[in-house]
Amino acid sequence: MEHIEIFKALSNKSRLQMLEWLKEPEINFPEQLQHAGFEHGVCVGQIQAKAGLTQSTVSEYLSILQRAGFIESTRVGQWTYYKRNESAFEALSKLIQSNL
Repeated sequence: MEHIEIFKALSNKSRLQMLEWLKEPEINFPEQLQHAGFEHGVCVGQIQAKAGLTQSTVSEYLSILQRAGFIESTRVGQWTYYKRNESAFEALSKLIQSNL
C-alpha cells in the first residue's frame, strides 16, 4: 500500500482510538474476557459499542485499517474478530525513521 494511504488510514480520531483500544484489549474490552477471551481478537460488536458509532461506520473504519495492514480479521461462525498486526507498526516505525 502506498505511504499516503497508510497515513490516511491514521488520519481519523476514531480509527486511531480503535487501534489504541486493540493494543490492550483486556483493559479496553473487559466484558469480552468473560465470554470469549481474546484468542481471535475483539468482536466487532464490542468495538462498535465502545465507539458509539453506527455499525456501517465501524465496519468501514475497520476495513480501512485492515487494507492499510494495521489490523487482521478472523471470522468465527457469525462473528468477526479484529486484532492489531504489530508487524505493520514496526514497518511504519522503520518507514518514518528512514524516509521522514
